[in-house]
Amino acid sequence: MIIATAGHIDHGKTALLEALTGHAGDRRRQEQERGITIDLGYRYADLGGEVTLGFIDVPGHERFVHNMLAGAAGVDLALLVVAADDGVMPQTREHLAILALLGIPRLWVVLSKCDRVDTQRQAAAQADIKALLQSGPYSNAPFFSLSNITGEGISALRERLLTEARDIALRADNDHFRLSVDRAFSVSGAGVVVTGTALAGRVAVGDSLLLTDINGSHQRVRVRGLHAQNRVAEQAQAGQRVALNLAGERLKAEHIQRGNWLLHPALLNPSRRLDIHLTLLSSASRPLEHWTPVHLHLGAQRLTGRVALLQHTSLSPGASGLAQLVLDGNTHAVYGDRVVLRDQSAWHTLGGGIVLDPAAPTRQRRTPARLLQLQALTQGGLEDALPVLLSAADNGLAPENLERQFNRPQQGWQLPHSTISKHTSSGPRLFAESIWQQHRSALVEALTRFHQEQPDEPGPDRSRLRRYGLPYLQPAVFTALLDEALLDASVVASGPWLHMPGYRVRLNAEEEVLKSQLWPHLEAGDINPPWVRDLARLESCEEVQVRALLLKLARLGQLHQVVRDLFYSEPAIEKLAHCAITLAQNNNTLEVVAFRDALGLGRKRCVQLLEYLDRLGVTRRFANQRRIREENSIVLRIKSR
Repeated sequence: MIIATAGHIDHGKTALLEALTGHAGDRRRQEQERGITIDLGYRYADLGGEVTLGFIDVPGHERFVHNMLAGAAGVDLALLVVAADDGVMPQTREHLAILALLGIPRLWVVLSKCDRVDTQRQAAAQADIKALLQSGPYSNAPFFSLSNITGEGISALRERLLTEARDIALRADNDHFRLSVDRAFSVSGAGVVVTGTALAGRVAVGDSLLLTDINGSHQRVRVRGLHAQNRVAEQAQAGQRVALNLAGERLKAEHIQRGNWLLHPALLNPSRRLDIHLTLLSSASRPLEHWTPVHLHLGAQRLTGRVALLQHTSLSPGASGLAQLVLDGNTHAVYGDRVVLRDQSAWHTLGGGIVLDPAAPTRQRRTPARLLQLQALTQGGLEDALPVLLSAADNGLAPENLERQFNRPQQGWQLPHSTISKHTSSGPRLFAESIWQQHRSALVEALTRFHQEQPDEPGPDRSRLRRYGLPYLQPAVFTALLDEALLDASVVASGPWLHMPGYRVRLNAEEEVLKSQLWPHLEAGDINPPWVRDLARLESCEEVQVRALLLKLARLGQLHQVVRDLFYSEPAIEKLAHCAITLAQNNNTLEVVAFRDALGLGRKRCVQLLEYLDRLGVTRRFANQRRIREENSIVLRIKSR
């Protein structure tokens, strides 16, 4: 169990921990000179029964609230220390508000310095504290009256802590490991050591983790050794104070800052935008305006940024709402993390919230669909929110992204019955079955509409169909959708062209007449057919009309367009391919000169024909020579004769 102190400066927090653990605090020279706690202090006590309690001593001075925040995250129990002679003071109120914002599950009130006052003053101080707690989550907090000088009440508190530690349920450790670093130092002969409270998961000697920084970069490190609750151990779990001896390439303690994250690789997700459910303290002096600059505290990390309100232009004291934090550095939050916001000068705590989406979008963050998703996230975790999230996900949801967002390994998921998984080139995606069926219908509808609007075309290719009918789908998702439609024959492919089953481009009566007039000229031209302008002159018709018909015949597969306005029949192309195969049969080498001499055509035309054979896959160019591609269907057909 991890216990943190809280309370106003000079109310006896450090002395209390010394009385409980037998270990003195404030070992830093500055702390001893000034007589106050400046930074976090860590102590441990074996209270018997093989129970080791970890204590975090936090500073009470208003200038060091940021250090208090770094130590308060992830603790099981907070001891709110209030001096009986002073009673409730400013940092008593602020620390109490911070503990509530952090979601600390248990709070006990310790009334210290009782040896200095009479029972009447103690009763008055207790009444003030109860009034302070009455409207918050700790209204039923137990009280302990004691004196660090005489030792009165210390034993009772120690016994109660031991009982609580035995009864407290272990935190779930089946999530991925996370730790927010609060200290980093070097140990002679061991190397770099980092410490922090394990926020989730389990870690063991030999594990490979990622050490991240505020810039979004990361380094792979290996756990050489560890201490859990100040004892040498082979593994540690969520809810324990952990010291990890790390090994990594050029790893140095001075490069590791408080607030760096130590993560399981599956959780790597640097982000500068967090969508949260924000609550402004009722004690705030004024409403929180949109785009207010703030200091964010998450784990042991402190960042600056701004608050973008998503539902209103301002938030009144005591009110709650959805907001997006736009940060100046990267963090590695997960769903459910608690954040605390302080003002731009870092003097006053404004409020805090719960992280809903740790990788929030930069655009369309206020749309009704997006707000509906965030509202669903405020109601529960993965299983509760997934139906709403899927209903608005046209491109589906990547399981690995959900795993990072919620820190929930996929093996333990219970998906809604209407959820289906589809494999795409970018990995698996989860879809609501209704959304996937809508995509199927939209695909067929788009292709049918294309045929109606472009009756002279055999159909679009893949990329054109996506742009035409389903531009909102990512290419990988569209490909998976189309492959499924091709598999069950609801869509048919003819070469690169996609069309509905049974659809064929047909010539109208006028086009049939023109074809009958032009075809003899093309056949007679054989490997040297007339150009479009020559065909139009021979039949005394418009070039535009001839060109449109020949292009349509090429789309139907009845002609080959070698270059603009030059069309070859299928027999002529096969004759050219046969010539190329014959010329290359000795050493599978074909040159333009030999091809030109064999055909009796000009060099320019022969180059154009060979380039078209390259596009058909009959030949492949190597510098100034070409080779026959034996696996090509045209080559195989010619050789089989």
